[in-house]
Amino acid sequence: MRLWTLHPKYLDRQGLIAVWREGLLAQAVLQGNTKGYQNHPQLRRFKLHPSPLQAIAYYLHEVREEALLRGYKFDATKYDLCKTPPLIQTTSGQLDFELAHLLSKLEMRSKANYDRLVRISKFEPHPLFYSTSGEIETWEKVK
Repeated sequence: MRLWTLHPKYLDRQGLIAVWREGLLAQAVLQGNTKGYQNHPQLRRFKLHPSPLQAIAYYLHEVREEALLRGYKFDATKYDLCKTPPLIQTTSGQLDFELAHLLSKLEMRSKANYDRLVRISKFEPHPLFYSTSGEIETWEKVK
């Protein structure tokens, strides 16, 4: 499971579709509708949020917004966004880690997207997150 902290606009087609599916799985876990992935590290920041279901709904909403810009039709009835939740803090180290991870994936499967991203100097987080200085998040599994 990878719930990207990076803005979904940086993901290629495969990444965008995957994060939608994984976001829906995360939502099912947070709703108590699945037995798997309950303790997945990527879910920690959502579980610690004061409104976990609103946080994951907003996360999915923003992924869907990016999908719509690209002409995809992700189903908005899959989540219930009542209001924008409080944002989640992340670190510059986490964003840098995820960027390197994404670039390594894109270099192998989507050279055009890789070439586009390596020219960008400042990357935005997903709208659910705001960034502060710091190292990679403690929940991240670093190889």
